[in-house]
Amino acid sequence: MSTETPWHAAFPAPKSTPPSLSREELLGWIREGKQAGKDYVLVDVRRNDYEGGTIRGSLNLPAQSLYPTIPTLYSLISNSSAQYVVWYCGSSTGRGTRTAAWFADYLQEKQDPKVKSLILAGGIKGWAAAGEEFTSLMDGYDASVWSK
Repeated sequence: MSTETPWHAAFPAPKSTPPSLSREELLGWIREGKQAGKDYVLVDVRRNDYEGGTIRGSLNLPAQSLYPTIPTLYSLISNSSAQYVVWYCGSSTGRGTRTAAWFADYLQEKQDPKVKSLILAGGIKGWAAAGEEFTSLMDGYDASVWSK
């Protein structure tokens, strides 16, 4: 049994429970012509396991160092046309969920109804496992990483 303190213990526990966005919905946005960085922001919060590729247009902001940068990230996004911030990690059940909730808490604190914080259901693992229609939209896709 490990007695090591989890990385997120240094930050407040999130209060919000942001909604999920399915990979099919995100694929639909892309097919409709919505653009990462303009209509939505994709945030890949992996750090040590950042391998095998990332969804095209994603920013890599590791969860372990994200919390103190939320005000700056919010400032950038609130001054853009992006309406959604979509967070993901490997499976989006740990870091992706936590970071999406922290950002949702911040949006609530700022009373900003224009921007929504969403969790990409299934994370990058679900995206990569969903087939060529999804992997063709990854930068740096390495099939050998996902077949482990």
